[in-house]
Amino acid sequence: MGRDVIIACDFDSKTELVKFLDKFSEDSLYLKVGMELYYAEGPEIIKEIKRRGHKIFLDLKLHDIPNTVMKAMKVLSALDVDMCNVHAGGTIAMMEAAVKGLTKEDGTRPLLIAVTQLTSTSQERMTNDLLIDKNIDEVVAHYAKNAKQAGLDGVVCSPLEAGKVHDLCGKEFLTITPGVRFADGEIGDQVRVMTPAQAKEIGSDYIVVGRPITQAEDPVAAYRRCVNEFVGE
Repeated sequence: MGRDVIIACDFDSKTELVKFLDKFSEDSLYLKVGMELYYAEGPEIIKEIKRRGHKIFLDLKLHDIPNTVMKAMKVLSALDVDMCNVHAGGTIAMMEAAVKGLTKEDGTRPLLIAVTQLTSTSQERMTNDLLIDKNIDEVVAHYAKNAKQAGLDGVVCSPLEAGKVHDLCGKEFLTITPGVRFADGEIGDQVRVMTPAQAKEIGSDYIVVGRPITQAEDPVAAYRRCVNEFVGE
């Protein structure tokens, strides 16, 4: 499975999304639909994106008791998305339930990944707010091992942790890394960030890029720059 750039479509309406997608008449994209857009438009937005021929990472970060997550995943499985996720902090049992719910009768399912620690979480916030005293690298590594044990395909992690996750869980275990910014761009509210070229060097499989593309003066040029830096040889 090759590298790919996933565009975070952090829009609040179908109108805004369509306006953005209409700029990409020549590109087949991988789009992340998060809470903001999905809660605003519901399953119909997934159908619209699929109709246009794009892939979808449905980023709802499920985190609940195992039975509830399993039932929710059965619903999401019917949407024909390409990737979805849960919080690794929900325990191995919850992640195993997610796999069970997501798997269709024919044995197929979308990619399922787990969020380790959000890229907005610093060591200080994790210690003071979450009362987790372990080093953040150790926590991410432990969550990644739990996700692999539960049968998931990979984890969302900072680009700073992608190489370590591969060393621990194997090269086939996917790393999906947000917190990617161009070297000449703003980092926004992210704490642990890296450029597309650096993410490629450290071994990220997918990078998730939002504002540097969606809010660029020329989104198509920004997207292609990102692809060139991350995917290009």
